[in-house]
Amino acid sequence: MYFRDHNPPHFHAEYQGEHAEYSVITLEVITGKISKRANALVLEWASLHRDELIKNWDKAKIPSEIDNIEPLK
Repeated sequence: MYFRDHNPPHFHAEYQGEHAEYSVITLEVITGKISKRANALVLEWASLHRDELIKNWDKAKIPSEIDNIEPLK
């Protein structure tokens, strides 16, 4: 996430030079494209941490320091 980023609430994912933005609310890809495997991992991670992503989006709008979110294990 970037501070004071544009709506809708979203986060950025990058993998091997590919980039995609995902909606925090629906977890759909808003723009960009990454491989199917990377996309599946991003969706798994985001579904586990959706509440944290929403809280971080709210903090980033202020802007205030956002919290680290655990990686997928």
